[in-house]
Amino acid sequence: MMLTPQLPAICDLSVTNVCNAACDFCGFSRNNALIGPKRYVDAEDFARALPILHRRGIRYVTFQGGEPLVHPDIVRLVSDTAASGIRATLITNGWFLPRYVDALAAAGLTNLIVSIDSAEFDVHEKNRGLDGLATRIAEGIARARSLGLRVQASVTVSRLVHYDKLPETLKRLGFDAVEFSYPRREPFGSTSLVFGGESKLVDFNRAELLDALAAIAKLKKHFPVMNSQASLDEVARFVRGEPQRVPCVGGYKYFYLDWNLDIWRCEAWSHPMGSVFDLDGIPDQREPCNACMMACYRNASMLMHAGVAALDAAHALEAGHVRSAIATLFRREVAQSLGSIMEEMPHIRRLAARKRKAIAGRVEAQPGLRRGRRGRVTRPPAAAIGGPPHAP
Repeated sequence: MMLTPQLPAICDLSVTNVCNAACDFCGFSRNNALIGPKRYVDAEDFARALPILHRRGIRYVTFQGGEPLVHPDIVRLVSDTAASGIRATLITNGWFLPRYVDALAAAGLTNLIVSIDSAEFDVHEKNRGLDGLATRIAEGIARARSLGLRVQASVTVSRLVHYDKLPETLKRLGFDAVEFSYPRREPFGSTSLVFGGESKLVDFNRAELLDALAAIAKLKKHFPVMNSQASLDEVARFVRGEPQRVPCVGGYKYFYLDWNLDIWRCEAWSHPMGSVFDLDGIPDQREPCNACMMACYRNASMLMHAGVAALDAAHALEAGHVRSAIATLFRREVAQSLGSIMEEMPHIRRLAARKRKAIAGRVEAQPGLRRGRRGRVTRPPAAAIGGPPHAP
């Protein structure tokens, strides 16, 4: 009988292939003919899938797209997720944020991620094809922070990024931290279209990529960067063509779920694991893979590695394999993973304290609000949440 606890897992959910932006280096651009018919995840089907995800140990879902805020039922998707005991994060370009941030916070959203392409607002808006976007982002972030949401920037490594100018811009907009995504030009094997294709903005040689990684590491002195130094080092090894040290947790503790509710080991994988409704019978996939440098998987794998090693060691002990358990724990990569966790802890504590303060202020200012489980603030059942968004 297995007595060891399980490490929480993460799932990225692409709720739609529709986007209102026209980013040069993204296949989800509204100008991309590859998108095909508009697709939206069905809210009723997703509600049925949530208990299955929860049984698999998934405790974090990140809503992405396309642009998730063009989904007509996005508030319900977030609310159902939070009600199931799974923490909800949402990645957005920010255009619809002022209109929906209150509803999302009330629905139980805990983390908000906004994409930023450049420290110069005019450059960012030009690449997105959305005039006035910076004003909407600033307004939405200010409101999100007042509601106690953690607000993080997502910056793709591209030729639009001037790393020395980023801290000032991110601070001015009100971001708590930034995570960098690494460029990809080749199409994925999955339904995801987050790749640059022929875009010159993400066409880098090896030396340029290594310089970008060094610039990100240097930026840590001036602004909270959620790419740990150990994960940056791991990506640098990938760029140089060196062997992987920390195994990817895709297919084991990290999954990609698309608008068809097909579940994949990751966005870069060539075939789905199956339908989410068959997930109970689908085994974990832990075969080694070093096929990509996607930041979400690289960073998560580094942070989770110590926990995964501890679970593997516990299982070995239960089976009577003491030497194997000791060998699993006392490896350099486990120490690097623990170092990555410690690197993030001060920032996490600051955000937790700010969130508690914001929630207390909201409950005190509005008697109709209630503080629920894990600090979630809810409204009375009769309160209006707002209508569906409409993509231009």
